[in-house]
Amino acid sequence: MQKAVFKALMAAVLGLTLATPSHAQRFLRNFGLTAKEDLGRRIFFDTSLSSPPGQACSSCHDPAFAFSDPNAASPTSKGANPEIRGSRNAPSIMYASFSPRFHFDRDEGLFIGGQFLDGRSPTVNDQAKQPFLNPIEMGNASGDEVVEKIRQADYAHLFERVFGAGALANPKSAYNKVGDALAAFERSPALRRFTSKYDYALKGRARLTAQETRGRKLYEAADKGNCAACHPNRPGADSSPPLFTDFTYDNLGVPSNPDNPFYSQPGAVNPLGKQFVDKGLGGRLDVFAENGKFKVPTLRNIAVTGPYMHNGYFTNLRSVVEFYSNRDVKPVCPNRFTRTGEAQKLNCWPEPEVKENLNRDELGALNLSNQEIDDLVAFLKTLTDGYKPK
Repeated sequence: MQKAVFKALMAAVLGLTLATPSHAQRFLRNFGLTAKEDLGRRIFFDTSLSSPPGQACSSCHDPAFAFSDPNAASPTSKGANPEIRGSRNAPSIMYASFSPRFHFDRDEGLFIGGQFLDGRSPTVNDQAKQPFLNPIEMGNASGDEVVEKIRQADYAHLFERVFGAGALANPKSAYNKVGDALAAFERSPALRRFTSKYDYALKGRARLTAQETRGRKLYEAADKGNCAACHPNRPGADSSPPLFTDFTYDNLGVPSNPDNPFYSQPGAVNPLGKQFVDKGLGGRLDVFAENGKFKVPTLRNIAVTGPYMHNGYFTNLRSVVEFYSNRDVKPVCPNRFTRTGEAQKLNCWPEPEVKENLNRDELGALNLSNQEIDDLVAFLKTLTDGYKPK
């Protein structure tokens, strides 16, 4: 129900498939976008910028679903080419622009920040340019190809208004400006809303229910949910709203998803078939100690951004919390390709996709009761943007 309500609300405010003048004015009226942010919005929703045409950034980051993939029935995201499927589920990009530049924190001994689930882009400006050239996503052969399409777009004049006359003349510099405009949109109020029930509760303008309050206590308790260890929920020292992520990387022990379409891709795309293992950060860095680790997501809007985890293994939020609670308590399923629902019926969990580097300190044996799991889920649902205080 909450997902349907959120979709209706966001569709009314942000559900723009075409950048028509009337839509643009409506959008600007609601969020006060600057010219550069609005240019980024126009690029973001432009379905002509893929090869073949038909795929926009918004196709996998739909505002009606908190800028996540709208196709909850598919565990991983589709691209412009219907014959090619990727191995990962596109995450929400709301609040992603708060992520610091990718770096190694020597004091913490951890990699922090960056963009994408494996941090392969250091900044949001760099990340914004990558999907256009990825054959699994928007499929363009080069940045020049993208720039040429923008030259033909009805908002080319806006590009030159923002970046100056002749800004589209040099393809290389123009493509960098495409990333700049998209990053400006991602940093705009449209993707940094802070309008959840919890935000209003922090301001004293809303009151959590008894169940939501119990869930919040469980969320913070180190001997219970311990969620706040990786997903801080308290305002910053400067009273800035909490971001519900510490931007680190973690191996949660997520099982392989038998429904991942990447397993059935042709050998040229996936030569390993069902033996493919997504090593996440470790695969990108070629560092064994980072194998299986993926970026800790914000929990803002988590109730409306399923399926969950890098491979979409969990289809509902309650299953995620249950997995956190008893991953190391239940026996291992005989078949590593066991779906969530079947595993729950068998009272087991499949082995992790990557067995090394598991986080056993903050999850796996929380031993939460069914009521406590329900309470935690109730609290997580208060993190959905678009709440209207009474």
